[in-house]
Amino acid sequence: MSAPSTDSVDTEPPAPETAFPFDLATMRRWLAEHETCSVGEHLTAQQIAGGRSNPTYSLTDGQHSWILRRPPMGHVLPTAHDMGREYRAMTALRNSAVPVPRTVGLCEDSALLGAPFYVMEKLDGTTLRTAQDTGRLTPEQRASIADSMVDILVALHEIDPAEVGLADWGRPQGYLERQLRRWKQQWEHSATVPRSEVDELCTRLAASLPGSNHPGIVHGDFKIDNLMVDHQDPTRILGLLDWEMSTLGDTLADVGILCSFWDQEGEFHNPITAGATALAGFPRREEIVQRYGEARGIDVADLDWYLVFADFKIAVILEGIHARYLQGHTDGEDVSDVGSMVGPLLDRALHRASHSSAPGLSGLRTNR
Repeated sequence: MSAPSTDSVDTEPPAPETAFPFDLATMRRWLAEHETCSVGEHLTAQQIAGGRSNPTYSLTDGQHSWILRRPPMGHVLPTAHDMGREYRAMTALRNSAVPVPRTVGLCEDSALLGAPFYVMEKLDGTTLRTAQDTGRLTPEQRASIADSMVDILVALHEIDPAEVGLADWGRPQGYLERQLRRWKQQWEHSATVPRSEVDELCTRLAASLPGSNHPGIVHGDFKIDNLMVDHQDPTRILGLLDWEMSTLGDTLADVGILCSFWDQEGEFHNPITAGATALAGFPRREEIVQRYGEARGIDVADLDWYLVFADFKIAVILEGIHARYLQGHTDGEDVSDVGSMVGPLLDRALHRASHSSAPGLSGLRTNR
């Protein structure tokens, strides 16, 4: 998962002035070799502000515009920030019911620009990142966006991976166990301060692993600000972005992530979305879950494990970003506040776990 994304946004403020970590002449030659349209002689680039994960740049030749994504500099979590994974997922889903940007090309040779990268089309839309953004919508528009989000998630989860060339995308069996192990290891690689609640959460999550009964394509970071919407009609979703954690696995993991980011009035808000969906018109979390379950014809009554794990996973990712910030590897990224987000998310995860009806998750021990 990546934190708030600015992919394909053309209304975002530019990042503070910083030297671009690539040569524009080299970039222009590579783009001309991979793009189907004619590329102009002069290319300009601007880093897009707001991203907290993979640095994102807007490229233009004056006629056409593209988005370039590359891994962050400095501390990078093992297996994270996989450019090839993002690129392949969007390329595979291009003609599916899931809207994604058109991909242009992938370069896995770090010698060219100093890191792997890929380029995709720049969608002519905007993202709804904050409560100020969603506050400009009508309640009817908010309700429509929520419906569209559920429709897209259902469409993604109902795709047969083999039909889009993703049969080898991952191993659904044992997915949750591997995810828990992976994110525990990521914490160990990134932790800037010891937190006893992490060990407690990992123990409880391991003691209450659900069976993965609904395998399919998992996006890994499904939230409102990873959607590009139309300028004129914000209820029309142009693209689902940020596919770096996509794989084959338990599709209910995406529902857990969506719920973790789905803020509601009167509750603790996820520090990333900070109340973006806690406005009139947006349905309650349980309504989102019910609509999703009915659309797929599956039982999603008990999501406690997925909710707790989602909060834990997001906290680990934020700790990794905070570690990069402390090492001075976050040029052009507004991440000075990320460290303060970790504790509240872990606290909410532990609170949710303690109030779960699942004995292992709640901390109660069952007799064997």
